[in-house]
Amino acid sequence: MNILLWHVHGSWTTAFVQGAHTYLVPVTPDRGPDGLGRARTFPWPDSVLEMPPQRLRHTHVDLVVLQRPHEARLAEEWLGRRPGRDVPVVYLEHNAPHGEVPDTRHPMADRDDLTLVHVTHFNRLFWDNGATRAEVIEHGIVDPGHLYTGRLARAAVVVNEPVRRGRTTGTDLLPQFAEAVPLDVFGMGTEGLAEHVGLPSTRLRTQELPQALLHGELAERRLYVHPVRWTSLGLSLLEAMHLGMPVVALATTEVVRAVPPGAGVVSTRPEVLAEAARHYLADQGAAAADGLRARQAALERYGLKRFLSDWDRLIEEVTR
Repeated sequence: MNILLWHVHGSWTTAFVQGAHTYLVPVTPDRGPDGLGRARTFPWPDSVLEMPPQRLRHTHVDLVVLQRPHEARLAEEWLGRRPGRDVPVVYLEHNAPHGEVPDTRHPMADRDDLTLVHVTHFNRLFWDNGATRAEVIEHGIVDPGHLYTGRLARAAVVVNEPVRRGRTTGTDLLPQFAEAVPLDVFGMGTEGLAEHVGLPSTRLRTQELPQALLHGELAERRLYVHPVRWTSLGLSLLEAMHLGMPVVALATTEVVRAVPPGAGVVSTRPEVLAEAARHYLADQGAAAADGLRARQAALERYGLKRFLSDWDRLIEEVTR
C-alpha cells in the first residue's frame, strides 16, 4: 500500500517505515516542518519516497496517517481528496494531553470518519476522545543490539530542550540525581543546562550527537536516568532498555507499565531513585543483571515485529 505521512517524529517513523508498504513523505524546497522529507540521521529503507506536494495529486494513496491537526487541511489541498471521505485516514497521537488534565479534549474527538491511534494506554485513558474510535498501538523499537558495557561510572539522560521545558522534563530534579551519580545529558537544546541548574561540569555534562553515535555512547554509561514528569513515553527510555541498561525512572505516565520489576527502579520519590542510582554506580554486576532483564522486557513488549503486526492489522481494517 501507499501510505502518506509527514516526517514528524524521527524515532517513531523509523520503526513504522520498516513495514512492507511504500511510504510517501512530503518534501518542500525549504525542508520545513511540513516537508522535511527523508530523515538524514536515521536509517530509512528505500521504500520511503520523498514526494513534492504538487506530485501528490497524481499519486495513488491508500491511507493517510495524520499526526498534527493541520495536516488534514494539507492532505486535502495536496491530494485533491478529503481524508476520511475520499481516502482512509488514521490520526496518530504521540503526546500525552496538556492543559486541563484529565479533561483535555482531543482535537479529533467526536469524529466518525477516522480512527484515533494512541501510542500508550495512558494516553488513551487521559485524553477525552469523545465518540471517536480510539485504539492503542504501543511503540516498537528497531533493536540496536545488546551494546551495554557500563564501563563509565556515570548516568545517561536523554532529553530535548530541558532548560525551556523545565518541570515537564524534570530539569529541577537533576541536581538531586547529580549528587548521587554524575550525569551525561544528551539531546537538543541542552546548552547552558549545567549553569541553569547550578551544577559544575564535573557533575553534569551535555552533548548533542547524531543518532548513529548515540546508542554506543549511552551503552557505556552505568545506568539510564529518566527524570521526565510528563511525557507520553520517552522512546529514549525504551532504547536504553534495548541496549541492556538498567533504568531509574519517575513512576509517571506509562513508565510503570514499560519498566517491570527487576529491570530497574521506578518510583515517585526522587530520593528513592537517587539511592538506586548510587547502588548501580557501586555495583556494576547488579547494573548489568538488571539491564539484561530490562532488555528482555523491552524486546517482548516493544519489539518491532509486534509493532508492525499491530499496524498491519489496523491498516487492513481501515482500508478494506
